[in-house]
Amino acid sequence: MVHDGKESARKADRGRERPACPVSRADDGTWRVHDHAVARAVLRAPGTVQAGLGVETVEKLPPRIRRPVLYRDGPEHREHRRQTARFFTPRRVDEHYRGLMVRIAEEQVAVLRAAGEAPLSDLAFELAIGVVSEVVGLRYGRPGIRRRLERFFPEEFGEPGLTSVRGLYWFLRQNTNWLRVHLADVRPAIRAHRRREHDDLISHLIAEGCSDAEILGECLTFAAAGMVTTREFVCLAAWHLFTDAGLLGRYRSADEAGRLAVLQELLRLEPVVGQLRRRATEELRLDSPDGPVTVCPGEHVEILLDHANADPKAVGEDPLLVRPGRVPDVGAGLSFGDGPHKCPGAHIALLETDVFLSRLFALDGLRMTGRPRAGFQEAIGGYEIRGLTVALPRAGRD
Repeated sequence: MVHDGKESARKADRGRERPACPVSRADDGTWRVHDHAVARAVLRAPGTVQAGLGVETVEKLPPRIRRPVLYRDGPEHREHRRQTARFFTPRRVDEHYRGLMVRIAEEQVAVLRAAGEAPLSDLAFELAIGVVSEVVGLRYGRPGIRRRLERFFPEEFGEPGLTSVRGLYWFLRQNTNWLRVHLADVRPAIRAHRRREHDDLISHLIAEGCSDAEILGECLTFAAAGMVTTREFVCLAAWHLFTDAGLLGRYRSADEAGRLAVLQELLRLEPVVGQLRRRATEELRLDSPDGPVTVCPGEHVEILLDHANADPKAVGEDPLLVRPGRVPDVGAGLSFGDGPHKCPGAHIALLETDVFLSRLFALDGLRMTGRPRAGFQEAIGGYEIRGLTVALPRAGRD
């Protein structure tokens, strides 16, 4: 693939060229950031709040309803992150979740062995659901959570609102899906946690006095942030490994640290979420070759992560190629965000991906069938990998 005159290893290429200027402006007045250093500065800036990711819909909720942590900023957000940080530390992940990851990964490998062939997105979603459910506390629901979540996060997003037939249909459909998840998954978990305290997110929210509706909102936020994105990255990383023999050989022969470096580099190149938005609450100054750009209060800034992660000043030469360990400390770039809203589950996502893929690619005769394709959710800036099926020769199924 050729991108802007240079070779690119991207599978999920959004088709937008990275301009030379670090900051540009869209037709609707939104400031767009393409530079790694400027993007990181915006994400760390205190004078901004969340925008996009459905925040406009959340802002319409009654003031008495507490917003999920993704949509909060300032002291309230910092305090919540401080209190819940213990659920995501590397030590806790290793002691509490690693064994679960191994068990679920081996179960999904067994599913593949029994069937001989399976959509990788199904296997990966089962893994992600199991891990995030443990962190959050969703252990008491009815069978079928994967189907309920697939309905809640469909391949085609509608436009919310009540001013059109399509908008009304979307409104009714999503409220029905909220109710399904609440009745089958969240309410049973809340009841179990009220009977006996657990060391997880739901017990923490109950202790803070959150209502059932507020806990549902947090659970769905974590489902989107931890389940859906991990599923897509597992598929994307596998696609790269299937089609790059040198990279696969490196991954297979490396220790865990080396394998994680490969995955971080793939995530840098292919951030699952392609853009993050912020709204300025005070004057914000961004650097550019022509002098500082002033973002006024109320204006929006969009950070294009696929551009920032391909900034050669930050990540080195040939930024569109896969080169694990290319620059010390670059890791996954800004794929997990930065600043107050940096994803707390970054270590969980990378480790569960490695636990699963290291076992999957240890299978003799594993091959990719079908024709993978990358689609994009413009409403949330994310990619979806579909059509990637994995298969084993008949002898490898026993």
